[in-house]
Amino acid sequence: MAKISVIGSGFSGLSAACFAAKAGNDVTVYEKNSAIGGRARSFSEQGFMFDMGPSWYWMPDIFESFFSEFGKKASDYYNLVQLEPGFQIIFGKDDVLPLPASMNGIEEVFEAIEKGSAVKLRKFLAEGKYKYNVGMKHLVNTPSYSWLEFAKPDVIKGVFRLDVFRSVKSHVADHFTDPRLRALMEFPVLFLGAMPDNIPALYSLMNYAAISLGTWYPMGGMVKIVEGMQQLATSLGVKFRTNAAVDQVMVEGGKISGLHVNGAKESTDGLIASGDYNHVEQRLLPAQYRNYPAKYWDDKTFAPSCLIFYIGVNKKVKKLIHHNLFFDTSLDVHSKEIYENLSWPSDPLFYVCAPSKTDPHVAPEGMENLFILIPVATGLKDTPDVREEYYQKVMKRMELLCDDTIADHVVYKKSYCVNDFVNDYNAFKGNAYGLANTLRQTAVLKPTLRNKKIKNMFYAGQLTVPGPGVPPALISGRLAAEELIKNI
Repeated sequence: MAKISVIGSGFSGLSAACFAAKAGNDVTVYEKNSAIGGRARSFSEQGFMFDMGPSWYWMPDIFESFFSEFGKKASDYYNLVQLEPGFQIIFGKDDVLPLPASMNGIEEVFEAIEKGSAVKLRKFLAEGKYKYNVGMKHLVNTPSYSWLEFAKPDVIKGVFRLDVFRSVKSHVADHFTDPRLRALMEFPVLFLGAMPDNIPALYSLMNYAAISLGTWYPMGGMVKIVEGMQQLATSLGVKFRTNAAVDQVMVEGGKISGLHVNGAKESTDGLIASGDYNHVEQRLLPAQYRNYPAKYWDDKTFAPSCLIFYIGVNKKVKKLIHHNLFFDTSLDVHSKEIYENLSWPSDPLFYVCAPSKTDPHVAPEGMENLFILIPVATGLKDTPDVREEYYQKVMKRMELLCDDTIADHVVYKKSYCVNDFVNDYNAFKGNAYGLANTLRQTAVLKPTLRNKKIKNMFYAGQLTVPGPGVPPALISGRLAAEELIKNI
Protein backbone atom coordinates (compact mmCIF):
# COMPACT_ATOMS: atom_id res chain seq x y z
CA MET A 1 0.00 0.00 0.00
CA ALA A 2 1.51 3.30 -1.11
CA LYS A 3 1.00 6.57 0.70
CA ILE A 4 -0.39 9.11 -1.77
CA SER A 5 -0.85 12.82 -1.14
CA VAL A 6 -3.26 15.10 -3.00
CA ILE A 7 -2.88 18.88 -2.92
CA GLY A 8 -6.27 20.59 -3.23
CA SER A 9 -9.83 19.35 -2.75
CA GLY A 10 -11.59 20.74 -5.81
CA PHE A 11 -13.34 18.38 -8.21
CA SER A 12 -10.10 17.10 -9.74
CA GLY A 13 -8.52 16.52 -6.32
CA LEU A 14 -11.59 14.69 -5.02
CA SER A 15 -11.71 12.55 -8.15
CA ALA A 16 -8.00 11.74 -7.93
CA ALA A 17 -8.33 10.82 -4.25
CA CYS A 18 -11.23 8.45 -4.94
CA PHE A 19 -9.45 6.61 -7.76
CA ALA A 20 -6.15 6.41 -5.87
CA ALA A 21 -7.91 5.00 -2.80
CA LYS A 22 -9.97 2.55 -4.85
CA ALA A 23 -6.65 1.07 -6.04
CA GLY A 24 -5.76 0.26 -2.44
CA ASN A 25 -3.58 3.22 -1.51
CA ASP A 26 -3.45 5.27 1.67
CA VAL A 27 -4.63 8.70 0.49
CA THR A 28 -4.55 12.06 2.26
CA VAL A 29 -5.96 15.27 0.77
CA TYR A 30 -4.42 18.57 1.91
CA GLU A 31 -6.69 21.61 1.59
CA LYS A 32 -5.42 25.10 2.47
CA ASN A 33 -8.92 26.47 3.13
CA SER A 34 -11.27 25.59 5.97
CA ALA A 35 -13.78 23.78 3.73
CA ILE A 36 -13.54 21.04 1.11
CA GLY A 37 -14.44 21.79 -2.50
CA GLY A 38 -12.01 24.32 -3.94
CA ARG A 39 -13.88 26.75 -6.18
CA ALA A 40 -17.04 24.71 -5.57
CA ARG A 41 -17.22 25.55 -1.88
CA SER A 42 -20.34 27.12 -0.44
CA PHE A 43 -21.18 29.45 2.43
CA SER A 44 -24.32 30.48 4.30
CA GLU A 45 -25.35 33.84 5.70
CA GLN A 46 -28.68 35.12 7.04
CA GLY A 47 -30.54 32.06 5.77
CA PHE A 48 -29.05 32.25 2.26
CA MET A 49 -26.84 29.40 0.94
CA PHE A 50 -24.47 30.39 -1.85
CA ASP A 51 -22.48 28.12 -4.15
CA MET A 52 -19.23 30.04 -4.54
CA GLY A 53 -18.21 28.89 -8.00
CA PRO A 54 -19.59 26.41 -10.54
CA SER A 55 -23.33 26.74 -11.05
CA TRP A 56 -24.01 24.86 -14.33
CA TYR A 57 -24.62 21.11 -14.34
CA TRP A 58 -24.05 19.88 -17.89
CA MET A 59 -22.94 16.47 -19.21
CA PRO A 60 -24.81 14.39 -16.62
CA ASP A 61 -23.40 11.26 -18.23
CA ILE A 62 -19.88 12.22 -17.10
CA PHE A 63 -21.00 12.47 -13.48
CA GLU A 64 -22.81 9.13 -13.76
CA SER A 65 -19.72 7.59 -15.30
CA PHE A 66 -17.62 8.83 -12.38
CA PHE A 67 -19.87 7.38 -9.70
CA SER A 68 -20.38 4.12 -11.62
CA GLU A 69 -16.64 3.45 -11.32
CA PHE A 70 -17.33 2.87 -7.63
CA GLY A 71 -20.59 0.96 -8.01
CA LYS A 72 -22.62 4.07 -7.20
CA LYS A 73 -25.03 6.46 -8.90
CA ALA A 74 -25.29 10.24 -8.61
CA SER A 75 -28.74 9.71 -7.06
CA ASP A 76 -27.06 7.93 -4.15
CA TYR A 77 -25.73 11.34 -3.12
CA TYR A 78 -28.03 14.05 -4.46
CA ASN A 79 -31.37 14.67 -6.17
CA LEU A 80 -30.92 15.91 -9.73
CA VAL A 81 -33.66 17.86 -11.50
CA GLN A 82 -33.78 19.08 -15.10
CA LEU A 83 -34.41 22.80 -15.49
CA GLU A 84 -37.28 24.02 -17.65
CA PRO A 85 -36.30 26.20 -19.43
CA GLY A 86 -32.64 25.29 -19.20
CA PHE A 87 -31.61 28.95 -19.37
CA GLN A 88 -32.56 32.21 -21.03
CA ILE A 89 -30.64 34.92 -22.86
CA ILE A 90 -31.86 38.47 -22.28
CA PHE A 91 -31.11 40.72 -25.26
CA GLY A 92 -33.44 43.51 -24.17
CA LYS A 93 -36.38 44.34 -21.93
CA ASP A 94 -38.83 42.69 -24.33
CA ASP A 95 -36.37 40.48 -26.18
CA VAL A 96 -35.77 37.27 -24.24
CA LEU A 97 -34.75 33.93 -25.75
CA PRO A 98 -35.48 30.89 -23.53
CA LEU A 99 -34.07 27.42 -24.19
CA PRO A 100 -36.84 24.88 -23.45
CA ALA A 101 -35.94 21.44 -22.12
CA SER A 102 -37.68 19.52 -24.93
CA MET A 103 -36.38 19.34 -28.49
CA ASN A 104 -39.85 20.13 -29.84
CA GLY A 105 -39.92 23.28 -27.73
CA ILE A 106 -36.42 24.28 -28.85
CA GLU A 107 -37.27 23.78 -32.51
CA GLU A 108 -40.39 25.92 -32.11
CA VAL A 109 -38.27 28.72 -30.62
CA PHE A 110 -35.81 28.51 -33.53
CA GLU A 111 -38.52 28.43 -36.20
CA ALA A 112 -40.25 31.45 -34.68
CA ILE A 113 -37.03 33.43 -35.05
CA GLU A 114 -35.68 32.08 -38.34
CA LYS A 115 -37.71 30.04 -40.80
CA GLY A 116 -36.06 26.73 -41.66
CA SER A 117 -33.65 26.88 -38.72
CA ALA A 118 -35.11 23.81 -36.98
CA VAL A 119 -33.84 21.55 -39.76
CA LYS A 120 -30.43 23.23 -39.58
CA LEU A 121 -30.44 22.79 -35.81
CA ARG A 122 -31.03 19.04 -36.15
CA LYS A 123 -28.06 18.79 -38.53
CA PHE A 124 -25.88 20.94 -36.25
CA LEU A 125 -26.73 18.81 -33.20
CA ALA A 126 -26.17 15.55 -35.09
CA GLU A 127 -22.65 16.76 -35.88
CA GLY A 128 -22.27 17.86 -32.25
CA LYS A 129 -23.34 14.42 -31.02
CA TYR A 130 -20.65 12.77 -33.14
CA LYS A 131 -18.03 15.17 -31.77
CA TYR A 132 -19.30 14.63 -28.23
CA ASN A 133 -19.09 10.84 -28.51
CA VAL A 134 -15.58 10.97 -29.96
CA GLY A 135 -14.41 13.85 -27.79
CA MET A 136 -15.77 12.74 -24.43
CA LYS A 137 -15.13 9.03 -24.94
CA HIS A 138 -11.75 9.11 -26.66
CA LEU A 139 -10.02 12.49 -26.83
CA VAL A 140 -10.38 13.54 -23.19
CA ASN A 141 -9.64 10.11 -21.76
CA THR A 142 -5.96 10.04 -22.67
CA PRO A 143 -3.08 11.57 -20.71
CA SER A 144 -2.08 13.48 -23.88
CA TYR A 145 1.64 12.78 -23.74
CA SER A 146 1.79 12.22 -27.52
CA TRP A 147 -0.39 12.80 -30.59
CA LEU A 148 -0.10 9.06 -31.22
CA GLU A 149 -2.55 8.49 -28.36
CA PHE A 150 -5.24 9.88 -30.65
CA ALA A 151 -4.40 7.50 -33.50
CA LYS A 152 -7.48 5.38 -32.89
CA PRO A 153 -9.66 4.06 -35.71
CA ASP A 154 -12.76 6.03 -34.68
CA VAL A 155 -10.78 9.24 -34.44
CA ILE A 156 -8.78 8.80 -37.64
CA LYS A 157 -11.84 7.75 -39.62
CA GLY A 158 -13.75 10.87 -38.70
CA VAL A 159 -10.92 13.37 -38.26
CA PHE A 160 -12.42 15.84 -40.73
CA ARG A 161 -15.82 15.60 -39.06
CA LEU A 162 -14.20 16.81 -35.83
CA ASP A 163 -13.69 20.30 -37.29
CA VAL A 164 -10.47 21.12 -35.46
CA PHE A 165 -9.18 23.62 -38.03
CA ARG A 166 -12.06 26.07 -38.23
CA SER A 167 -13.73 28.08 -35.51
CA VAL A 168 -17.01 27.63 -33.70
CA LYS A 169 -17.99 31.10 -34.92
CA SER A 170 -17.67 30.17 -38.60
CA HIS A 171 -19.36 26.81 -37.99
CA VAL A 172 -22.36 28.51 -36.38
CA ALA A 173 -22.49 31.13 -39.14
CA ASP A 174 -22.78 28.35 -41.72
CA HIS A 175 -26.05 27.27 -40.12
CA PHE A 176 -27.79 30.34 -38.68
CA THR A 177 -28.29 33.94 -39.72
CA ASP A 178 -30.19 35.65 -36.91
CA PRO A 179 -27.75 37.22 -34.40
CA ARG A 180 -29.80 35.93 -31.45
CA LEU A 181 -29.58 32.33 -32.63
CA ARG A 182 -25.87 32.77 -33.31
CA ALA A 183 -25.39 34.11 -29.77
CA LEU A 184 -27.30 31.14 -28.35
CA MET A 185 -25.20 28.65 -30.31
CA GLU A 186 -21.91 30.40 -29.55
CA PHE A 187 -22.58 30.89 -25.84
CA PRO A 188 -21.75 27.37 -24.54
CA VAL A 189 -18.12 27.56 -25.69
CA LEU A 190 -17.55 30.60 -23.50
CA PHE A 191 -17.21 28.02 -20.70
CA LEU A 192 -13.99 26.96 -22.44
CA GLY A 193 -12.44 30.32 -21.78
CA ALA A 194 -12.06 31.91 -25.20
CA MET A 195 -14.08 33.60 -27.92
CA PRO A 196 -16.01 31.54 -30.49
CA ASP A 197 -13.67 32.76 -33.23
CA ASN A 198 -10.68 31.30 -31.33
CA ILE A 199 -12.22 27.97 -30.29
CA PRO A 200 -12.02 24.99 -32.69
CA ALA A 201 -15.41 23.91 -34.08
CA LEU A 202 -14.75 20.54 -32.43
CA TYR A 203 -16.18 22.18 -29.32
CA SER A 204 -19.63 22.54 -30.84
CA LEU A 205 -19.94 19.32 -28.87
CA MET A 206 -20.82 21.76 -26.08
CA ASN A 207 -24.02 22.62 -27.95
CA TYR A 208 -24.99 18.97 -27.95
CA ALA A 209 -24.30 18.86 -24.22
CA ALA A 210 -26.30 22.02 -23.49
CA ILE A 211 -29.24 21.45 -25.83
CA SER A 212 -29.63 17.70 -26.26
CA LEU A 213 -28.46 16.50 -22.84
CA GLY A 214 -30.11 19.36 -20.94
CA THR A 215 -29.30 21.67 -18.06
CA TRP A 216 -29.65 20.14 -14.60
CA TYR A 217 -29.42 21.16 -10.95
CA PRO A 218 -28.62 19.12 -7.81
CA MET A 219 -31.15 20.16 -5.17
CA GLY A 220 -29.35 21.87 -2.31
CA GLY A 221 -26.78 23.36 -4.66
CA MET A 222 -23.65 22.34 -6.55
CA VAL A 223 -21.98 21.79 -3.20
CA LYS A 224 -24.03 18.58 -2.96
CA ILE A 225 -21.73 17.10 -5.59
CA VAL A 226 -18.74 18.01 -3.43
CA GLU A 227 -20.39 16.50 -0.36
CA GLY A 228 -21.22 13.34 -2.28
CA MET A 229 -17.68 12.95 -3.57
CA GLN A 230 -16.25 13.58 -0.12
CA GLN A 231 -18.61 10.98 1.34
CA LEU A 232 -17.53 8.49 -1.32
CA ALA A 233 -13.85 9.28 -0.74
CA THR A 234 -14.21 8.87 3.02
CA SER A 235 -15.90 5.48 2.52
CA LEU A 236 -12.83 4.46 0.51
CA GLY A 237 -10.53 5.47 3.37
CA VAL A 238 -9.41 8.89 2.15
CA LYS A 239 -8.35 11.29 4.91
CA PHE A 240 -8.95 15.03 4.63
CA ARG A 241 -6.83 17.75 6.22
CA THR A 242 -8.30 21.26 6.05
CA ASN A 243 -6.46 24.49 6.95
CA ALA A 244 -3.46 22.52 5.72
CA ALA A 245 -1.40 24.68 3.37
CA VAL A 246 1.45 22.89 1.60
CA ASP A 247 4.53 25.09 1.89
CA GLN A 248 7.08 22.95 0.07
CA VAL A 249 7.40 19.75 -1.94
CA MET A 250 10.48 17.75 -0.98
CA VAL A 251 12.42 15.79 -3.62
CA GLU A 252 15.06 13.16 -2.88
CA GLY A 253 16.77 11.05 -5.51
CA GLY A 254 14.49 12.28 -8.26
CA LYS A 255 11.33 11.32 -6.39
CA ILE A 256 8.86 13.11 -4.12
CA SER A 257 9.65 12.11 -0.55
CA GLY A 258 7.35 14.38 1.40
CA LEU A 259 5.57 17.67 1.90
CA HIS A 260 5.95 20.53 4.32
CA VAL A 261 2.43 21.22 5.57
CA ASN A 262 2.06 24.22 7.83
CA GLY A 263 5.76 23.83 8.55
CA ALA A 264 5.63 20.15 9.50
CA LYS A 265 7.01 17.31 7.37
CA GLU A 266 4.59 14.71 5.96
CA SER A 267 6.16 11.73 4.17
CA THR A 268 4.61 10.43 0.95
CA ASP A 269 5.22 7.90 -1.83
CA GLY A 270 3.50 9.90 -4.54
CA LEU A 271 1.89 13.25 -5.20
CA ILE A 272 -1.06 14.53 -7.22
CA ALA A 273 -1.03 18.33 -7.34
CA SER A 274 -4.56 19.50 -8.13
CA GLY A 275 -3.93 23.01 -6.85
CA ASP A 276 -2.86 25.80 -9.20
CA TYR A 277 -0.21 24.27 -11.50
CA ASN A 278 1.82 27.49 -11.74
CA HIS A 279 1.84 27.95 -7.95
CA VAL A 280 2.94 24.37 -7.33
CA GLU A 281 5.79 24.65 -9.83
CA GLN A 282 6.98 28.19 -9.12
CA ARG A 283 6.49 28.28 -5.34
CA LEU A 284 6.62 24.72 -3.99
CA LEU A 285 9.13 22.92 -6.21
CA PRO A 286 12.89 23.52 -6.46
CA ALA A 287 13.69 25.18 -9.82
CA GLN A 288 15.47 22.16 -11.29
CA TYR A 289 12.31 20.03 -11.00
CA ARG A 290 9.86 22.37 -12.71
CA ASN A 291 8.31 21.48 -16.05
CA TYR A 292 8.12 25.09 -17.21
CA PRO A 293 9.87 28.43 -16.60
CA ALA A 294 7.91 31.48 -15.44
CA LYS A 295 7.83 32.93 -18.98
CA TYR A 296 5.89 29.90 -20.21
CA TRP A 297 2.93 30.88 -18.06
CA ASP A 298 3.12 34.54 -19.04
CA ASP A 299 2.81 33.55 -22.71
CA LYS A 300 -0.29 31.37 -22.19
CA THR A 301 -3.85 32.47 -23.04
CA PHE A 302 -5.89 32.29 -19.87
CA ALA A 303 -9.62 32.01 -19.54
CA PRO A 304 -11.13 35.01 -17.75
CA SER A 305 -11.25 35.80 -14.11
CA CYS A 306 -14.55 37.15 -12.84
CA LEU A 307 -16.19 39.59 -10.48
CA ILE A 308 -18.90 37.80 -8.51
CA PHE A 309 -21.61 39.21 -6.26
CA TYR A 310 -23.47 36.96 -3.82
CA ILE A 311 -26.75 38.74 -3.18
CA GLY A 312 -29.69 38.10 -0.85
CA VAL A 313 -32.94 39.88 -1.83
CA ASN A 314 -35.97 40.07 0.45
CA LYS A 315 -38.46 39.55 -2.40
CA LYS A 316 -38.90 37.51 -5.58
CA VAL A 317 -37.39 39.17 -8.66
CA LYS A 318 -39.54 39.32 -11.78
CA LYS A 319 -38.48 37.82 -15.13
CA LEU A 320 -35.51 35.88 -13.75
CA ILE A 321 -35.31 32.10 -14.04
CA HIS A 322 -32.59 29.80 -12.69
CA HIS A 323 -29.93 30.71 -15.33
CA ASN A 324 -29.98 34.15 -16.97
CA LEU A 325 -27.51 35.57 -19.49
CA PHE A 326 -27.63 39.33 -20.00
CA PHE A 327 -26.47 39.85 -23.59
CA ASP A 328 -27.87 43.35 -24.05
CA THR A 329 -24.45 44.86 -24.85
CA SER A 330 -21.66 43.97 -27.30
CA LEU A 331 -20.00 40.59 -26.80
CA ASP A 332 -17.19 41.56 -29.19
CA VAL A 333 -16.29 44.71 -27.24
CA HIS A 334 -16.40 42.89 -23.90
CA SER A 335 -14.27 40.07 -25.31
CA LYS A 336 -11.56 42.40 -26.56
CA GLU A 337 -11.40 43.98 -23.11
CA ILE A 338 -10.87 40.51 -21.63
CA TYR A 339 -8.40 39.00 -24.12
CA GLU A 340 -6.71 41.86 -25.96
CA ASN A 341 -6.82 45.09 -23.95
CA LEU A 342 -6.80 43.36 -20.54
CA SER A 343 -8.89 46.13 -19.03
CA TRP A 344 -11.98 46.49 -16.90
CA PRO A 345 -14.99 46.17 -19.25
CA SER A 346 -16.74 49.36 -20.35
CA ASP A 347 -20.20 47.83 -20.63
CA PRO A 348 -20.00 44.16 -19.66
CA LEU A 349 -22.23 41.24 -20.38
CA PHE A 350 -23.06 39.34 -17.21
CA TYR A 351 -24.72 36.21 -15.87
CA VAL A 352 -27.22 35.82 -13.03
CA CYS A 353 -27.98 32.51 -11.34
CA ALA A 354 -31.13 32.49 -9.20
CA PRO A 355 -31.21 28.98 -7.70
CA SER A 356 -34.01 30.04 -5.36
CA LYS A 357 -36.29 29.88 -8.43
CA THR A 358 -35.78 26.10 -8.32
CA ASP A 359 -34.71 25.34 -4.77
CA PRO A 360 -36.58 26.71 -1.72
CA HIS A 361 -33.77 25.63 0.60
CA VAL A 362 -31.18 28.16 -0.57
CA ALA A 363 -33.02 31.30 0.58
CA PRO A 364 -35.56 32.25 3.27
CA GLU A 365 -39.19 31.90 2.20
CA GLY A 366 -40.26 34.60 -0.24
CA MET A 367 -36.68 35.75 -0.82
CA GLU A 368 -34.16 35.36 -3.62
CA ASN A 369 -30.60 34.07 -3.77
CA LEU A 370 -28.68 35.72 -6.63
CA PHE A 371 -25.23 34.87 -7.93
CA ILE A 372 -24.08 37.59 -10.33
CA LEU A 373 -20.96 37.03 -12.42
CA ILE A 374 -19.09 39.44 -14.71
CA PRO A 375 -16.24 37.90 -16.77
CA VAL A 376 -13.11 40.08 -16.57
CA ALA A 377 -9.49 39.86 -17.67
CA THR A 378 -6.92 38.18 -15.45
CA GLY A 379 -4.36 40.24 -13.55
CA LEU A 380 -6.50 43.38 -13.16
CA LYS A 381 -6.09 45.81 -10.27
CA ASP A 382 -8.91 44.78 -7.96
CA THR A 383 -10.15 47.41 -5.48
CA PRO A 384 -13.32 47.88 -3.40
CA ASP A 385 -14.17 51.03 -5.37
CA VAL A 386 -14.02 49.21 -8.70
CA ARG A 387 -16.17 46.37 -7.37
CA GLU A 388 -18.80 48.84 -6.16
CA GLU A 389 -18.79 50.67 -9.48
CA TYR A 390 -19.65 47.46 -11.31
CA TYR A 391 -22.21 46.45 -8.73
CA GLN A 392 -24.07 49.70 -9.38
CA LYS A 393 -23.82 49.22 -13.16
CA VAL A 394 -25.17 45.69 -13.03
CA MET A 395 -27.97 46.54 -10.63
CA LYS A 396 -29.23 49.37 -12.83
CA ARG A 397 -29.28 47.15 -15.90
CA MET A 398 -30.94 44.27 -14.05
CA GLU A 399 -33.67 46.56 -12.75
CA LEU A 400 -34.26 48.00 -16.22
CA LEU A 401 -34.32 44.65 -18.03
CA CYS A 402 -36.34 42.84 -15.35
CA ASP A 403 -38.68 45.81 -14.91
CA ASP A 404 -38.35 45.46 -11.14
CA THR A 405 -36.77 47.17 -8.14
CA ILE A 406 -33.93 45.10 -6.74
CA ALA A 407 -31.20 47.24 -5.15
CA ASP A 408 -33.50 48.61 -2.42
CA HIS A 409 -34.39 45.04 -1.42
CA VAL A 410 -30.84 43.71 -1.04
CA VAL A 411 -30.37 42.45 2.53
CA TYR A 412 -27.05 40.63 2.02
CA LYS A 413 -24.13 41.35 -0.32
CA LYS A 414 -20.64 39.90 -0.70
CA SER A 415 -18.19 40.35 -3.58
CA TYR A 416 -15.43 38.07 -4.87
CA CYS A 417 -12.83 38.92 -7.50
CA VAL A 418 -9.22 38.66 -8.69
CA ASN A 419 -7.60 39.19 -5.29
CA ASP A 420 -9.79 36.52 -3.71
CA PHE A 421 -8.91 33.94 -6.38
CA VAL A 422 -5.23 34.61 -5.66
CA ASN A 423 -5.63 34.50 -1.88
CA ASP A 424 -7.94 31.48 -1.69
CA TYR A 425 -6.64 29.31 -4.55
CA ASN A 426 -3.16 30.67 -5.34
CA ALA A 427 -4.66 31.26 -8.80
CA PHE A 428 -2.13 32.57 -11.33
CA LYS A 429 -3.13 36.19 -12.14
CA GLY A 430 -6.41 35.52 -10.35
CA ASN A 431 -7.69 33.23 -13.09
CA ALA A 432 -11.08 31.66 -12.42
CA TYR A 433 -11.32 28.98 -15.13
CA GLY A 434 -7.81 27.93 -16.10
CA LEU A 435 -6.38 27.97 -19.61
CA ALA A 436 -8.46 28.82 -22.65
CA ASN A 437 -9.16 25.85 -24.94
CA THR A 438 -7.66 27.43 -28.05
CA LEU A 439 -6.21 25.24 -30.81
CA ARG A 440 -2.68 26.02 -29.58
CA GLN A 441 -3.65 24.94 -26.06
CA THR A 442 -5.44 21.68 -26.84
CA ALA A 443 -4.50 18.14 -25.77
CA VAL A 444 -0.71 17.60 -26.09
CA LEU A 445 -0.21 21.38 -26.26
CA LYS A 446 -1.54 21.89 -22.71
CA PRO A 447 0.72 21.80 -19.64
CA THR A 448 1.50 18.12 -19.21
CA LEU A 449 -0.16 15.86 -16.67
CA ARG A 450 3.16 14.44 -15.49
CA ASN A 451 6.19 16.02 -13.95
CA LYS A 452 8.86 15.21 -16.54
CA LYS A 453 11.66 15.14 -13.96
CA ILE A 454 9.95 13.45 -11.01
CA LYS A 455 8.56 9.96 -11.56
CA ASN A 456 5.99 9.99 -8.76
CA MET A 457 4.42 13.43 -9.29
CA PHE A 458 1.40 14.28 -11.47
CA TYR A 459 -0.88 17.27 -11.92
CA ALA A 460 -4.66 17.55 -12.19
CA GLY A 461 -7.17 20.33 -12.70
CA GLN A 462 -8.05 23.16 -15.02
CA LEU A 463 -4.48 24.05 -16.03
CA THR A 464 -3.71 20.62 -17.47
CA VAL A 465 -5.59 18.04 -19.56
CA PRO A 466 -8.39 17.78 -20.48
CA GLY A 467 -9.12 21.43 -19.57
CA PRO A 468 -11.55 23.77 -17.78
CA GLY A 469 -14.99 22.79 -16.51
CA VAL A 470 -16.39 20.41 -13.90
CA PRO A 471 -16.73 17.26 -16.07
CA PRO A 472 -13.16 17.64 -17.41
CA ALA A 473 -11.96 18.09 -13.81
CA LEU A 474 -13.44 14.72 -12.85
CA ILE A 475 -11.63 13.14 -15.80
CA SER A 476 -8.39 14.96 -15.02
CA GLY A 477 -8.33 13.58 -11.48
CA ARG A 478 -8.88 10.04 -12.73
CA LEU A 479 -6.11 10.34 -15.34
CA ALA A 480 -3.64 11.71 -12.79
CA ALA A 481 -4.43 8.93 -10.32
CA GLU A 482 -4.12 6.20 -12.95
CA GLU A 483 -0.79 7.56 -14.19
CA LEU A 484 0.65 7.94 -10.69
CA ILE A 485 -0.35 4.40 -9.73
CA LYS A 486 1.68 3.12 -12.70
CA ASN A 487 4.74 5.00 -11.44
CA ILE A 488 4.99 4.19 -7.74
